[in-house]
Amino acid sequence: MVSQSIGGVTLDHLVRASMAVRGVRPTATEVLVYQAAPASLEGMVRAWLDDPRFGETVRDQHAERLALRTFHVRKVAIYFAIILVLRAVNVLADGGGLSSALIAVAWLLPLVVFALGTLLALAWMTGRTAMYTITDRRVIMRIGIVLTLTFNLPLRRIASAGLRLDADGMGDIPLSLAAGERIGLLHLWPHSRPWRWARAEPMLRSVADARRVAEILTEAWSIANGRTEPVRAAQADAQRDAGAVPATPAHPRAPLAAAH
Repeated sequence: MVSQSIGGVTLDHLVRASMAVRGVRPTATEVLVYQAAPASLEGMVRAWLDDPRFGETVRDQHAERLALRTFHVRKVAIYFAIILVLRAVNVLADGGGLSSALIAVAWLLPLVVFALGTLLALAWMTGRTAMYTITDRRVIMRIGIVLTLTFNLPLRRIASAGLRLDADGMGDIPLSLAAGERIGLLHLWPHSRPWRWARAEPMLRSVADARRVAEILTEAWSIANGRTEPVRAAQADAQRDAGAVPATPAHPRAPLAAAH
């Protein structure tokens, strides 16, 4: 990557921050301000958080991650690519020519495009319509493409939470509800923890800066349940116990654990 600089001041941090937060390059005025005072970047980033484009960028990132991790678009594309190659090889093995193999593959292409397009559209609509909110008393999940559903999950009714963190800082936060609390899987999906069929667990999917969100949730949960002391210990356990699966705590402690 070639570093951009004006007057000896490197603009990489400014450009990357603007692209990450707003999805656009900095304006000429912002470049001049940064050139005169590089420390002004923090203030500019705070101002950008009020820009409507920040919300659009977050939604686009959410939809992209949903496409890859929830709807497995990449894996489905590889599967179809293998099918197309096998189809062409089969035609060639039966004595057909290259043109016959290409025609056979072309007949399957509309199906492939339709399937991948459907998955991408679902991921985009799911990411654009989902909203997660954490307050001092509850977690609110506003989800749904055609019919919007709102789930209010009181922190006192959340038994435990998990954190599955990716290298880029995004991650998933599954929530295990207290005994007697149930939400139908069909109402939650795809905002549910995988492979939890009998007892569905709500999941905050593809959350940006997931570790920070998990810390906020842990602190809010601890305060709501009158357990402020174990917050730091629970967060340290979450970072250390990379293979732990979240379970209902047997003793007073915050609910954060690492999840798969």
